[in-house]
Amino acid sequence: IQLRQICEEHIRYQILQFQEDSLDSVLFLKKIDKCWQNHCRQMVMIRSIFLFLDRTYILQNSMLPSIWDMGLELFRTHIISDQKVQNKTIEGILLLIAKERNGEAIDRSLLRSLLSMLSDLQIYQDSFEQKFLEETNLLYAAEGECLMQEKEVPEYFHHVNKRLEEETDRLITYLDMSTQKPLIATVEKQLLGEHLTAILQKGLNHLLDENRTQDLSLLYQLFSRVHSGVQVLLQHWIEYIKAFGSTIVNNPEKDKTMVQELLDFKDKVDHIIDICFMKNEKFVNAMKEAFETFINKRPNKPAELLAKYVDSKLRAGNRETTDEELEKMLDKIMIIFRFIYGKDVFEAFYKKDLVKRLLVGKSASVDAEKSMLSKLKHECGAEFTRNLEGMFKDMEVSKDIMVQFKQYTQNQNFPGSIELTVNTLTMGYWPTYVPMEVHLPAEMVRLQEVFVTFYLSKHSGRKLQWQSSLGHCVLKAEFKEEKKELQVSLFQTLVLLMFNEGEEFSLEDIRQATGIEDGELRRTLQSLACGKARVLIKDSKGKDVEDGDKFTCNDDFRHKLFRIKINQIQMKETVEEQISTTEKVFQDRQYQIDAAIVRIMKIRKALDHNLLVSEVYNQLKFPVKPTDLKKRIESLIDMDYIERDKENPNRYNYIA
Repeated sequence: IQLRQICEEHIRYQILQFQEDSLDSVLFLKKIDKCWQNHCRQMVMIRSIFLFLDRTYILQNSMLPSIWDMGLELFRTHIISDQKVQNKTIEGILLLIAKERNGEAIDRSLLRSLLSMLSDLQIYQDSFEQKFLEETNLLYAAEGECLMQEKEVPEYFHHVNKRLEEETDRLITYLDMSTQKPLIATVEKQLLGEHLTAILQKGLNHLLDENRTQDLSLLYQLFSRVHSGVQVLLQHWIEYIKAFGSTIVNNPEKDKTMVQELLDFKDKVDHIIDICFMKNEKFVNAMKEAFETFINKRPNKPAELLAKYVDSKLRAGNRETTDEELEKMLDKIMIIFRFIYGKDVFEAFYKKDLVKRLLVGKSASVDAEKSMLSKLKHECGAEFTRNLEGMFKDMEVSKDIMVQFKQYTQNQNFPGSIELTVNTLTMGYWPTYVPMEVHLPAEMVRLQEVFVTFYLSKHSGRKLQWQSSLGHCVLKAEFKEEKKELQVSLFQTLVLLMFNEGEEFSLEDIRQATGIEDGELRRTLQSLACGKARVLIKDSKGKDVEDGDKFTCNDDFRHKLFRIKINQIQMKETVEEQISTTEKVFQDRQYQIDAAIVRIMKIRKALDHNLLVSEVYNQLKFPVKPTDLKKRIESLIDMDYIERDKENPNRYNYIA
């Protein structure tokens, strides 16, 4: 008790030095700190002197504090609990921190010592922390509002990151670690949480458009720190992909570049997810859903253009230099293919282009063709690729047949200067072609008959139908100065062979001699007389072939190549051809819808309209409008496959 009285008198005397109002804030803090340091030193010495008292008597009496605790209690009671001293101390500490936040250099060791004093006196939370967090909240609330107006998003992010680093440094240097969570949460809330949507609306699209990966990485890191930050970012990410993707898909002017732009866009978003969004699975799934949404907003066209893009890559002469690059390209194409609902449209156009590649020998790589087929089979099942695989099988069988045919002609010792190669195609696998009767030279007809005799001797009961529109030839040509080989279609061949018999022919002469249909003949003559390699000369100007035009052989024809391919002029991929391919798909879809309805009704016997529609949707692999589905149901009622229930018109019964 005597020791406590002496210590208390000493501490009471110490408070007098803090009564002066003239002391500025920093001097006051230094004085408090010095007083505290002296007090601690003195208490350590007193405890050492009265060690026996502290460790025996006081330790055995639980009601009495230790000498050190007594010293803390007296200092807290007489100095810090003095309201004027406490207020001035806290205000001084807060002022120093505010100065440091404004970029001024301060005495950090003084701050560390004073805050350590508050912790030791167990008044850190009540006297300092609450006021400190309130001031922090006000500061960053104002700063956030102001800087959101003034700074661009990347600059703002770097400022926020800098502030978070500064506050973390304060925690390490002089603040108590108990302040860490509320302090960082306050900074994050005021600089980020309050502005999530505004930040994204102001700058996300710009960062994504310009592929600013460093800034996007920082954005993701900062948003990850805030409650619901990633969710808000995710929503804006979805909207960006849908909006950007729609500009690619919905603009008919971009049709020529649509697929390449989609592939580039997909590469870009994949890179951002990997590098910036830490491969977050939510962003991957959101990207897939967004692609699926925008790519199917324009039905059928993306599927058609994707098939044509594959054709351009698998056709001989494409720019892909290695099989490995081609394989990577096909893998990327398959990813886009997965997003498309109308896969039957892709199949129809892919099949049409595959026919041309196979029959004209224009495939860049058989391995690449088979690899693509394998990917389609894996993705869509064996039924999807059954006809395509049949086409490849026909080509392989045709090679074997030609080996046997050559042996047959050699054994029979047939005379003739023409070498014939025939592709024997199974009708069910290939597109349907309208046979076009033309007038072939006698030698060609004779050779065809020889092949028919040979083939039917091997495969009796089969029927062969020649498709002249798919034929092509290599002709040897002699001009005044050069000998050339011309790689041409059968129609071009029939026209050119006429010039062995005469020098000039009119359009009508050629039509009668060849039997080629008028529109096809005009395109054929256009390719020979108006293209890059003009082996014929037309007497009139202009690129179109008109009635009364006359044609002569261009004896002065010159070309840097020995073998020249003269492409047949195509009808502008043809709008008619496009429409007919698409219509065929729609026709096939009707059959599939009918089959699905009948299959379901056969199992269920009776079903309400809504349940039937729901089950049909589940079975079909392409999108169907409710109105189209209703038409098919009505059609099946008319054909007596199903009937309306007499008591409930919204219910159908199966007719066995």
